Amino acid sequence: MKEVLRFDNVSMHYHSKQGETVALEDVNFSVTEGEFVAIIGPSGCGKTTLLSLAAGLLSPTKGKVVTDGGSFGYMLQKDELFPWRTIEKNIFLPLEIKRTNTPENQKRAVALAEKYGLAQFLKNYPSSLSGGMRQRAALIRTLSVDPDVLLLDEPFSALDYQTRLSVCDDVYKIIREEKKTALLITHDISEAISVADKIFVLSRRPARVIAEHVLSFPETKPLKRRENKLFSGWFEILWKELNT
Repeated sequence: MKEVLRFDNVSMHYHSKQGETVALEDVNFSVTEGEFVAIIGPSGCGKTTLLSLAAGLLSPTKGKVVTDGGSFGYMLQKDELFPWRTIEKNIFLPLEIKRTNTPENQKRAVALAEKYGLAQFLKNYPSSLSGGMRQRAALIRTLSVDPDVLLLDEPFSALDYQTRLSVCDDVYKIIREEKKTALLITHDISEAISVADKIFVLSRRPARVIAEHVLSFPETKPLKRRENKLFSGWFEILWKELNT
Protein backbone atom coordinates (compact mmCIF):
# COMPACT_ATOMS: atom_id res chain seq x y z
CA MET A 1 0.00 0.00 0.00
CA LYS A 2 1.30 3.45 -0.84
CA GLU A 3 2.04 6.08 1.76
CA VAL A 4 -0.31 9.09 1.59
CA LEU A 5 0.96 11.14 4.54
CA ARG A 6 4.23 11.25 6.47
CA PHE A 7 5.58 13.44 9.28
CA ASP A 8 9.38 13.59 9.27
CA ASN A 9 10.84 15.00 12.51
CA VAL A 10 8.12 17.66 12.62
CA SER A 11 8.27 20.37 15.27
CA MET A 12 5.87 23.28 15.68
CA HIS A 13 6.69 26.36 17.74
CA TYR A 14 4.30 29.27 18.33
CA HIS A 15 5.61 32.75 19.11
CA SER A 16 3.77 35.49 20.99
CA LYS A 17 4.55 38.45 23.23
CA GLN A 18 4.59 36.06 26.15
CA GLY A 19 7.33 33.98 24.51
CA GLU A 20 7.66 30.71 22.64
CA THR A 21 5.33 27.72 23.00
CA VAL A 22 6.51 24.36 21.66
CA ALA A 23 3.44 22.39 20.57
CA LEU A 24 5.09 19.47 18.75
CA GLU A 25 8.67 18.19 18.95
CA ASP A 26 10.22 15.69 16.49
CA VAL A 27 6.96 13.98 15.55
CA ASN A 28 7.30 10.99 13.21
CA PHE A 29 4.52 8.82 11.81
CA SER A 30 2.97 7.80 8.50
CA VAL A 31 -0.42 6.86 7.08
CA THR A 32 -0.88 4.46 4.18
CA GLU A 33 -3.72 4.32 1.68
CA GLY A 34 -6.91 2.78 3.04
CA GLU A 35 -5.86 2.92 6.70
CA PHE A 36 -7.98 4.26 9.51
CA VAL A 37 -5.40 5.80 11.85
CA ALA A 38 -6.17 7.29 15.26
CA ILE A 39 -3.91 9.63 17.20
CA ILE A 40 -4.61 9.96 20.90
CA GLY A 41 -3.05 12.24 23.47
CA PRO A 42 -3.79 14.32 26.56
CA SER A 43 -5.92 17.44 26.24
CA GLY A 44 -3.89 20.41 25.07
CA CYS A 45 -0.97 18.34 23.79
CA GLY A 46 -1.15 19.64 20.21
CA LYS A 47 -3.43 17.17 18.42
CA THR A 48 -5.34 19.84 16.48
CA THR A 49 -2.04 21.51 15.52
CA LEU A 50 -0.94 18.18 14.09
CA LEU A 51 -4.11 17.92 12.01
CA SER A 52 -3.71 21.50 10.76
CA LEU A 53 -0.19 20.63 9.62
CA ALA A 54 -1.48 17.55 7.81
CA ALA A 55 -4.10 19.69 6.05
CA GLY A 56 -1.48 22.24 4.99
CA LEU A 57 -3.10 25.00 7.05
CA LEU A 58 0.17 25.45 8.96
CA SER A 59 3.82 25.00 8.03
CA PRO A 60 6.12 23.22 10.48
CA THR A 61 8.88 25.10 12.28
CA LYS A 62 11.19 22.14 11.69
CA GLY A 63 10.95 18.93 9.69
CA LYS A 64 8.53 18.28 6.86
CA VAL A 65 5.04 16.99 6.16
CA VAL A 66 5.01 14.84 3.02
CA THR A 67 1.89 13.89 1.04
CA ASP A 68 1.42 11.98 -2.19
CA GLY A 69 -0.39 14.89 -3.83
CA GLY A 70 -3.87 13.59 -3.04
CA SER A 71 -6.70 15.75 -1.75
CA PHE A 72 -7.70 16.15 1.90
CA GLY A 73 -11.08 16.72 3.52
CA TYR A 74 -11.36 18.19 7.03
CA MET A 75 -14.23 17.31 9.38
CA LEU A 76 -14.52 19.61 12.39
CA GLN A 77 -15.50 18.98 16.01
CA LYS A 78 -18.89 20.63 15.41
CA ASP A 79 -20.96 20.24 12.27
CA GLU A 80 -20.79 24.00 11.48
CA LEU A 81 -23.73 23.73 9.09
CA PHE A 82 -25.00 27.13 7.95
CA PRO A 83 -28.47 27.53 9.52
CA TRP A 84 -29.81 29.61 6.60
CA ARG A 85 -28.98 26.94 4.03
CA THR A 86 -30.83 23.67 3.51
CA ILE A 87 -28.96 20.41 4.09
CA GLU A 88 -28.63 20.04 0.32
CA LYS A 89 -27.17 23.54 -0.04
CA ASN A 90 -24.80 22.88 2.87
CA ILE A 91 -23.58 19.72 1.17
CA PHE A 92 -22.96 21.69 -2.05
CA LEU A 93 -20.88 24.35 -0.24
CA PRO A 94 -17.43 22.74 -0.81
CA LEU A 95 -18.28 22.38 -4.49
CA GLU A 96 -19.06 26.08 -4.65
CA ILE A 97 -15.84 27.00 -2.87
CA LYS A 98 -13.77 24.86 -5.23
CA ARG A 99 -15.80 26.11 -8.22
CA THR A 100 -16.74 22.57 -9.18
CA ASN A 101 -20.47 22.96 -8.52
CA THR A 102 -21.51 21.20 -11.72
CA PRO A 103 -24.76 19.27 -12.18
CA GLU A 104 -22.70 16.06 -12.31
CA ASN A 105 -20.98 16.77 -8.98
CA GLN A 106 -24.24 17.89 -7.39
CA LYS A 107 -25.83 14.63 -8.50
CA ARG A 108 -22.98 12.65 -6.93
CA ALA A 109 -23.27 14.57 -3.64
CA VAL A 110 -27.05 14.04 -3.50
CA ALA A 111 -26.56 10.34 -4.26
CA LEU A 112 -24.19 10.08 -1.29
CA ALA A 113 -26.71 11.82 0.96
CA GLU A 114 -29.48 9.52 -0.19
CA LYS A 115 -27.29 6.42 0.18
CA TYR A 116 -26.59 7.25 3.82
CA GLY A 117 -30.05 8.14 5.04
CA LEU A 118 -30.43 11.86 4.36
CA ALA A 119 -32.82 11.67 1.39
CA GLN A 120 -35.85 12.97 3.28
CA PHE A 121 -33.88 15.79 4.94
CA LEU A 122 -32.22 17.43 1.92
CA LYS A 123 -34.74 20.30 1.78
CA ASN A 124 -34.74 20.73 5.56
CA TYR A 125 -32.76 23.30 7.50
CA PRO A 126 -30.17 22.13 10.07
CA SER A 127 -32.30 23.21 13.05
CA SER A 128 -34.81 20.45 12.26
CA LEU A 129 -32.21 17.66 12.45
CA SER A 130 -30.83 15.81 15.47
CA GLY A 131 -27.19 16.23 16.43
CA GLY A 132 -26.37 12.84 14.96
CA MET A 133 -28.04 13.57 11.64
CA ARG A 134 -26.32 16.96 11.44
CA GLN A 135 -22.94 15.30 11.93
CA ARG A 136 -23.76 12.78 9.22
CA ALA A 137 -24.62 15.68 6.92
CA ALA A 138 -21.30 17.29 7.80
CA LEU A 139 -19.48 14.12 6.74
CA ILE A 140 -21.37 13.97 3.42
CA ARG A 141 -20.46 17.64 2.90
CA THR A 142 -16.78 16.74 3.42
CA LEU A 143 -17.11 13.81 1.01
CA SER A 144 -18.88 15.86 -1.67
CA VAL A 145 -15.56 16.88 -3.26
CA ASP A 146 -14.32 13.27 -3.15
CA PRO A 147 -11.19 13.74 -0.99
CA ASP A 148 -8.60 10.98 -0.83
CA VAL A 149 -7.89 11.44 2.89
CA LEU A 150 -10.29 12.47 5.65
CA LEU A 151 -8.93 14.43 8.62
CA LEU A 152 -11.27 14.03 11.59
CA ASP A 153 -10.89 16.53 14.43
CA GLU A 154 -12.71 14.87 17.37
CA PRO A 155 -15.88 14.76 15.24
CA PHE A 156 -18.06 13.16 17.93
CA SER A 157 -17.03 15.24 20.95
CA ALA A 158 -20.03 17.60 20.78
CA LEU A 159 -22.56 14.74 20.95
CA ASP A 160 -24.09 13.04 23.98
CA TYR A 161 -22.70 9.58 24.78
CA GLN A 162 -25.47 7.47 23.24
CA THR A 163 -25.61 9.54 20.05
CA ARG A 164 -21.83 9.49 19.91
CA LEU A 165 -21.73 5.68 19.78
CA SER A 166 -24.36 5.56 17.04
CA VAL A 167 -22.79 8.30 14.90
CA CYS A 168 -19.34 6.76 15.30
CA ASP A 169 -20.75 3.54 13.83
CA ASP A 170 -22.35 5.52 10.96
CA VAL A 171 -19.23 7.51 10.15
CA TYR A 172 -17.02 4.41 10.28
CA LYS A 173 -19.35 2.57 7.90
CA ILE A 174 -19.42 5.47 5.41
CA ILE A 175 -15.63 5.88 5.44
CA ARG A 176 -15.09 2.15 4.91
CA GLU A 177 -17.71 1.80 2.19
CA GLU A 178 -16.35 4.82 0.33
CA LYS A 179 -12.83 3.35 0.67
CA LYS A 180 -11.33 6.47 2.21
CA THR A 181 -8.15 6.86 4.22
CA ALA A 182 -8.84 8.49 7.59
CA LEU A 183 -6.79 10.20 10.28
CA LEU A 184 -8.70 10.74 13.52
CA ILE A 185 -7.48 12.73 16.49
CA THR A 186 -9.18 12.14 19.82
CA HIS A 187 -8.56 12.03 23.56
CA ASP A 188 -11.13 9.22 23.87
CA ILE A 189 -9.27 5.90 24.19
CA SER A 190 -12.38 3.77 23.65
CA GLU A 191 -13.26 5.66 20.50
CA ALA A 192 -9.79 5.14 19.06
CA ILE A 193 -9.80 1.40 19.78
CA SER A 194 -13.27 0.99 18.28
CA VAL A 195 -12.37 2.39 14.83
CA ALA A 196 -8.63 2.30 14.21
CA ASP A 197 -6.36 -0.04 12.31
CA LYS A 198 -3.41 1.72 13.92
CA ILE A 199 -3.05 4.02 16.94
CA PHE A 200 -0.28 6.50 17.67
CA VAL A 201 0.03 7.78 21.24
CA LEU A 202 1.26 11.32 21.91
CA SER A 203 2.99 12.58 25.04
CA ARG A 204 2.07 15.72 26.91
CA ARG A 205 3.12 19.00 25.30
CA PRO A 206 5.44 19.34 23.55
CA ALA A 207 3.91 16.31 21.90
CA ARG A 208 5.96 13.51 20.46
CA VAL A 209 4.98 9.98 19.45
CA ILE A 210 5.65 7.65 22.38
CA ALA A 211 3.95 4.48 21.07
CA GLU A 212 2.54 2.89 17.94
CA HIS A 213 0.04 0.02 17.97
CA VAL A 214 -1.45 -2.07 15.16
CA LEU A 215 -4.88 -3.39 16.14
CA SER A 216 -6.43 -6.59 14.86
CA PHE A 217 -10.06 -7.29 15.62
CA PRO A 218 -12.25 -9.94 13.97
CA GLU A 219 -15.18 -7.50 14.24
CA THR A 220 -15.24 -4.46 12.00
CA LYS A 221 -18.09 -2.42 13.49
CA PRO A 222 -17.12 -0.09 16.34
CA LEU A 223 -19.89 -1.22 18.66
CA LYS A 224 -18.96 -4.87 18.11
CA ARG A 225 -15.31 -4.12 18.85
CA ARG A 226 -16.32 -2.67 22.21
CA GLU A 227 -17.88 -6.03 23.10
CA ASN A 228 -14.74 -8.01 22.20
CA LYS A 229 -12.62 -9.39 25.06
CA LEU A 230 -9.51 -7.80 23.49
CA PHE A 231 -10.99 -4.32 24.00
CA SER A 232 -10.30 -4.01 27.73
CA GLY A 233 -6.71 -5.14 27.27
CA TRP A 234 -6.03 -2.46 24.70
CA PHE A 235 -7.73 0.13 26.88
CA GLU A 236 -5.44 -0.71 29.81
CA ILE A 237 -2.31 -0.48 27.65
CA LEU A 238 -3.27 2.88 26.17
CA TRP A 239 -4.45 4.30 29.49
CA LYS A 240 -1.06 3.53 31.06
CA GLU A 241 0.79 5.11 28.14
CA LEU A 242 -1.27 8.27 28.34
CA ASN A 243 -0.76 8.59 32.06
CA THR A 244 2.96 7.90 32.44
